[in-house]
Amino acid sequence: MKEATASLPGAVGSVHPSQALAMPIRNAMTVDVEDYFQVQAFASCVPRSTWNDMPRRVEANTERILTLFRETGTTATFFVLGWIAERHPALIRRIVAEGHELASHGYAHVPVHEQTAAAFRADVSQTKKLLEDVAGVGVKGYRAASFSIDNRTPWAFNVLADAGYEYSSSVYPILHDFYGMPEAPRFAFRPGDGRLVELPMTTLSLLGRKLPCGGGGYFRLLPYVLSRWALHRVNKSDRQPSIFYFHPWEIDAEQPFFSAAPLRSRLRHYLNLGKTEARLRRLLADFRWGRMDHVFLGGSEVIGAP
Repeated sequence: MKEATASLPGAVGSVHPSQALAMPIRNAMTVDVEDYFQVQAFASCVPRSTWNDMPRRVEANTERILTLFRETGTTATFFVLGWIAERHPALIRRIVAEGHELASHGYAHVPVHEQTAAAFRADVSQTKKLLEDVAGVGVKGYRAASFSIDNRTPWAFNVLADAGYEYSSSVYPILHDFYGMPEAPRFAFRPGDGRLVELPMTTLSLLGRKLPCGGGGYFRLLPYVLSRWALHRVNKSDRQPSIFYFHPWEIDAEQPFFSAAPLRSRLRHYLNLGKTEARLRRLLADFRWGRMDHVFLGGSEVIGAP
């Protein structure tokens, strides 16, 4: 898969020399909008056929996030499931009305490698149209469920470009039991036929290894000072913007508990939920943040896409 691993010279996201010392780099803040029962780690005990029967908490949790962003002057990109947008259209319109970018997370959180190319094409095309119809704005970005674009799905990038997406943030260049493309570049590159920009999740290069530092479970499991140090190092040493992500359920310590889930999944999902919002407040204060499209597709701190 050579075309998916060659770095993009002068990549989108590289820092303009004339601005390198002017001010701290603006990083990209992102939210993957899915409910607590939709995570891939619970797929074995919460089948999609039962989703409609589950008490939904995503709207209240996302409203808390919007309030947090409003209070801190933060704009972000919300990667939203089509399933959520169908059931909470007013929430989607509020996200857009408050100045955030709306992007696609697919319809029902199905990993890309579990779909055929034809099924994936239908999913990303229909979800893009659904989101655009609900919100009345164009959708440029896509993030795969569980960062599931990898060496099993080299066709996915061209399918996304065919569907009208301008960028993807679906690759985590690490080795993980659920996902990962460790040989992928750490920063922006143009895979496939080059029409689409892939913006991989942020990693720290340390002792020849790529270590995850872009949020999610790592942000909850590890002390905050480690996340801050790693992101600061990416900004200062690599002179690159970081991408951070989290989910609405990660600020919800009162969510239902799935005792039938595997032990590892329960440990990953439930640990430190009560501490996440306070950590997010610190993170928003310690770095500059913006939307994916503003940071990587023409924001003031980066070179725009060629």
